[in-house]
Amino acid sequence: MAEDWKIEVHDATRTFLDGSVTAFRGLSLGVRPNEVLCIVGPSGCGKTTLLRCIDGLIPLTGGRILIDGQEVREPSEQVAMVFQHFGLFPWKNVYDNVAYGLRLRGASKEEMARVTEYIRLVGLAGAERRYPYQLSGGMQQRAGLARALAVHPSILLMDEPFASVDAQTREILQEELLRIWERERQTMVFITHSIDEAIVLGDRITILTARPGRLKETLDVPFARPRDPEEVRAQPAFAELRNHIWEQLKQQAA
Repeated sequence: MAEDWKIEVHDATRTFLDGSVTAFRGLSLGVRPNEVLCIVGPSGCGKTTLLRCIDGLIPLTGGRILIDGQEVREPSEQVAMVFQHFGLFPWKNVYDNVAYGLRLRGASKEEMARVTEYIRLVGLAGAERRYPYQLSGGMQQRAGLARALAVHPSILLMDEPFASVDAQTREILQEELLRIWERERQTMVFITHSIDEAIVLGDRITILTARPGRLKETLDVPFARPRDPEEVRAQPAFAELRNHIWEQLKQQAA
């Protein structure tokens, strides 16, 4: 692979249950610095497992993953993950949830000022003392995003972060994420089952095959940034790209 990849996945394989279940096999892909790579594929093809391997939470069975040319062997402070089911501590309020990663790293007083900054950035100003049970699903996901952003990661891993909210909230959160990304410009790997979401958010889209996941195709998204999701969805190229990806995914379900 080219030397300018931020993330490199080389011939990666991950098996479970003494090798009887293979999440993905022989998978190779790259993510450029400051790009958003969206990954779509059938359920069970190893998308979430791949993110956890990139994050260093679980090891590969075979192959290598590199970040900035260094092999991933354990979790790194430059990588943060946002989970599908919010991942908030129910006994902590919004402020303390967002501050958790910084406190874990022994952040300075100056660094802790980011907590309030990112709570404001994600639109939760005024909700700092609320607990997760007092928040809507969309607000909980905003808190999870703020917690990830507050540690200033260079890589943001997103595991279907908007899948648990209603359709209207999902589109609002997509717009918010586009706005935040324009400011932060992290390298992002975004897992989703929504083709529309992948096109709206991504610079490129990688399609994986059914389990064991393999690289089927990677496509460029032909829309300039900054993006207005409504304008993107109105373009003929949006429908063409969506139909192409859908045809590729249907083949995996056959």
